[in-house]
Amino acid sequence: MCTAISVMSGRFYFGRNMDYDRSFGEQVVIAPRGFPFFFCCEEACSQHYAMIGMASVMDGYPLYADAVNEKGLCMAGLQFTENACYYEEREEGFYHVSAYELIPWVLSRCATAEEARALLLRTRVTSIPFRADIPVASLHWMIADACGAMVLEVTEEGTAVLEDPVGVLTNTPPFLHHLMHLRQYAGLGNEAGHATLAEAYSLEPFSLGTGALGLPGDYSSPSRFIKAAFLRAHLFGHEDAAENIADMFHLLAAVAPIGRSVLTKEGRAHMTTYSACLDATRGIYYYNTCYNCQLTAVDLHAVNLDDRRLAIFPLKKKQQVLWE
Repeated sequence: MCTAISVMSGRFYFGRNMDYDRSFGEQVVIAPRGFPFFFCCEEACSQHYAMIGMASVMDGYPLYADAVNEKGLCMAGLQFTENACYYEEREEGFYHVSAYELIPWVLSRCATAEEARALLLRTRVTSIPFRADIPVASLHWMIADACGAMVLEVTEEGTAVLEDPVGVLTNTPPFLHHLMHLRQYAGLGNEAGHATLAEAYSLEPFSLGTGALGLPGDYSSPSRFIKAAFLRAHLFGHEDAAENIADMFHLLAAVAPIGRSVLTKEGRAHMTTYSACLDATRGIYYYNTCYNCQLTAVDLHAVNLDDRRLAIFPLKKKQQVLWE
């Protein structure tokens, strides 16, 4: 369970909830331009765009869950169980990249979503694991910049790079199913509707918010897609970047499971371990965690971007309070 959102509001912002039943060793990680990215089947890349994102670093390699590069291109992987079907055989004329290395593959060399589209259409995503003890995750990906968003899905039907007109992605089912489902809620709005059910009886709304009656509130992937799309469509769009960032975290919180509201089959709590908002224009990564509501920010440009070493920032997971 995860939710990703892209918003153009004066500047470009990209947000995501990581919904999981455990930590995967995530940290904010900056890969500067000189950090060598090695790929299973392709040549290493030692000069590339710098990037910042949430990753687990294993054997010196950042396994990114989401990131933005210095050009403002963002990408996030979300669970796509029962649908993801990666390529097992090599195909002549295509690049071959494993799912775990797809984010650095794209963000290291693409400055825009259109460049990413062209690269992805020439790339076959494989199921080669990072290590024998770490299976490849079943994912689909959201890629976005200030001009728009798209979704990459690799299924039994092949590779699809799809326009995302609503700027939202959740999990299974496939993206086109979410878009079709969204059409059932076309009548929702942020103003009270005008009822025509009984002409002789006044049906004036008894409360603000009745225009959104029927908006799903559960934590299933289709419902989170609908709710996130509805809330995204009604963001303010402030001139103040800090207010836009606050709105993004309010939106993410509105679709975030907490406590034991969602349980796995094994009885473990499945909740939002962290929420992130990427100010892609400025290269700033904001986040909070399930037990620390206070925002923490890491600036991509605060480190030497021509370095060869990863810059790693452990998460601040314990609740921080500003005392007055």
